[in-house]
Amino acid sequence: MNSEQKLEYINQHIGVYPDFPKKGILFRDIFGALTDATACQYLKEVLLEHVRKTNPNIDIIVGLESRGFLFNLMLAAELGVGCAPIRKKGKLPGECVSVEYTLEYGSDIFEMQKTAIKPGQKVLIIDDLLATGGSLSAAVELVRKAGGEVVQCLVVMELAFLEGRKKLDVDVHSLLKY
Repeated sequence: MNSEQKLEYINQHIGVYPDFPKKGILFRDIFGALTDATACQYLKEVLLEHVRKTNPNIDIIVGLESRGFLFNLMLAAELGVGCAPIRKKGKLPGECVSVEYTLEYGSDIFEMQKTAIKPGQKVLIIDDLLATGGSLSAAVELVRKAGGEVVQCLVVMELAFLEGRKKLDVDVHSLLKY
């Protein structure tokens, strides 16, 4: 099965929930695909293939809270590189860098441990969804504050009509666009 066929299979298993978390939002949920063993395996294969092809020299993969955590450790372990989390404020010990950002339905603060990334490291940022671009933009800023070089933001799904990619000044790749 080729990558396009795998992505189509994954797409068929993405959950769709109208009016969540509030009225007017059509929520696309990665967990529907992750509960299907085949979709889960295909997603891993497609992500790994993409990273190996486009960013073979990354040093570390940063995953955004919370769904990005599902992917950064898996990819890092397969690729033999490190991984680090970006979390909501107050969830990480030690000295942290922080950035406030807006989402499609509010605002929040992201933090990352100051020592998570060494200056000059090539960083891939991963998350499940690109919507308005607020959280990915904050993640890029955090990585740069720590001295890292963001080589790409990788997401499973993109809500292209929200134009979140316009907030980012780095390469962005999405597997599925809506």
